[in-house]
Amino acid sequence: MADDFSHVDEWGPEKVVTVAEPRSGMRGVLVIDNTARGMGKGGTRMAPDLTVSEVGRLARVMTWKWAAVDLGFGGAKAGIRWDPASPDKELHLRRFVRALANEVPSEYVVGLDMGLGEDDAAVVQDELRDRGAAVGSPRETGGVPYDQWGVTGHGVAGAAAAALAWTGGAVAGSRVVVQGFGAVGRAAARRLDALGAQVVAVSTAAGAVHRPDGLDVPALLAAAAHGDGLVHHVARDVPGARLLPAGAELLLDTDVLVPAARQDVLDAQLAAGVRARVVVEGANLPADAAALRVLHERGVVVVPDFIANAGGVVAAAFAMDARYSVFPVEEQRVLDAVADRLSRNTVDVLDAARRAGEPPHAAARRLAQDRVRAAMDRSGRPGRVHVRL
Repeated sequence: MADDFSHVDEWGPEKVVTVAEPRSGMRGVLVIDNTARGMGKGGTRMAPDLTVSEVGRLARVMTWKWAAVDLGFGGAKAGIRWDPASPDKELHLRRFVRALANEVPSEYVVGLDMGLGEDDAAVVQDELRDRGAAVGSPRETGGVPYDQWGVTGHGVAGAAAAALAWTGGAVAGSRVVVQGFGAVGRAAARRLDALGAQVVAVSTAAGAVHRPDGLDVPALLAAAAHGDGLVHHVARDVPGARLLPAGAELLLDTDVLVPAARQDVLDAQLAAGVRARVVVEGANLPADAAALRVLHERGVVVVPDFIANAGGVVAAAFAMDARYSVFPVEEQRVLDAVADRLSRNTVDVLDAARRAGEPPHAAARRLAQDRVRAAMDRSGRPGRVHVRL
């Protein structure tokens, strides 16, 4: 264990809590990054290769994301190092939240991220006997079902439409490549198709399927039952569709590229070959700093992750308010709020970037940092640090 505080800066993290159960092998971490603007809030992920530093980076993204959408929460993130496909998934999730009973839900409310779904949120509520312990639970338990409603992907599509309009184009008739056909990618493809775009390629961990004349999105959604193998299924059965190796979709000729899988999929070398006019970051941290520099130098418009995929946090704000309410939140009200706020934020950030002559990431981060710094100054605290390892 590194015996230093090199991970701490002027913004945070305020608290890092690692938990473990040696007999079962459960390992987990909670990072509360900055609460100057409100309680730390962010999703919980489960992955077999999860690291503490990964969760810390994502917690910082949440700090900027909440500030960028100007909603009153701070940044936090949690994670469990375990395979979500394991039959012991529920047991490990229960052990994790039980170990964090001092922090959940008083300091952190469990949300959904990679590897966890709506039923898992309900498990957290059940384990702690507290409906307020998690958000994103099924409608049947009074929750706001993010995945079922596709709120994050809906917002990504709205950001893409706004970015295309900002460049002088239009979403109708545009070509779109979606990397990653999970909850975010599927919802983004569905909404973009409804807006008149042509989804020409999608990918999973098993590869990518490409059809220059556009794919049948409803058929793609139906094929999602095949899991990662859907690309093989579509490539075999759809005339004009061809199978590509995973990653090749990032370099296709397209108007919009939506990386909606894991972080750090675009490095400088790949960014040099990207042929999209607009990159809309559906995933968290899909491009590293070098890749973002290359894209900016090449004139590719990038909508930052904490702007484009903030639909989940807008929905989470509704869900946080509704945790103890007996009145259900209406789906259309959430989707309308997501589309409106993310479209406006996209244009505001791109305008600010153009005025300053800087990449959109820098403009968006400066906007978020100014809001967080103002809250820290107003509360009379230049920073608080509490690390428990």
